[in-house]
Amino acid sequence: MTIRSGEAVLVVIDLQNYFVRDVSAHIVPVIADLITRWRSAGNEVVFTRYVNRPGSPYERLLGWTECMEPPQIDVVDELRTHAQQATAVIDKNGYSLFADADGAALIAGHGWQDIYLCGIATENCVLATALGAFELNLTPWLIEDASASHRGRPAHEAGVFVAGSFIGERQIISVADIPALLTAPRSQGGLPVTDGR
Repeated sequence: MTIRSGEAVLVVIDLQNYFVRDVSAHIVPVIADLITRWRSAGNEVVFTRYVNRPGSPYERLLGWTECMEPPQIDVVDELRTHAQQATAVIDKNGYSLFADADGAALIAGHGWQDIYLCGIATENCVLATALGAFELNLTPWLIEDASASHRGRPAHEAGVFVAGSFIGERQIISVADIPALLTAPRSQGGLPVTDGR
C-alpha cells in the first residue's frame, strides 16, 4: 500500500462521556497513545462528537433522547487536551462523519484520501463513517483494537464483521499495522525515525 502522510487523517469517533463505559473504556489509553504518535509524525487528527437533537430520527423513531447536552456529549477527560489540539472537532447529528456537510467539507478541503478510523461504536458510527468514506471513493482503515462498542464485545465484533463485507477485510487493521510513516516522529530531514525494524 502506498500512503502519503499529508493524505492521511486519524478520525477519533465519539469518545464522549455517554459512550465510554466499562466495556469500552479499554480503548481510551490505546487511542491516547495513537494520537500522540500520530501527531509526533506531523499528521492531523479530527475528533467527532455525536449530538442528538429534539425531533431527530433517533428520538422520533428509536425513542432515544440521550446525548443532547453536556456532560454526555463532552469528550472524555483523558482525551480532552488531544481534542483541543486536533485539527477540528466536528459535532455531527448522524451516525457518520459524512452525514453532515461540515465533515465531508473538512475531509475534501484537506485532500485527505486515507481515513484511519477509531472510536465508538464499531457497529454504528465507526461503521457508518467507514462506509461513507468508501462511497466517496476514499480509503477507509478501521483500526479494530482502537475501536469498541458501549454495548460490549459482541456488538463490536458484529461491527467488524459487517465492515469487512462493506469496505473489504484488508481495510480492517490493528494499531500495529499502521505504517511507520504515520506514527514515527519526524527527523530533521522529514523522514520517520524508526528503530530499524
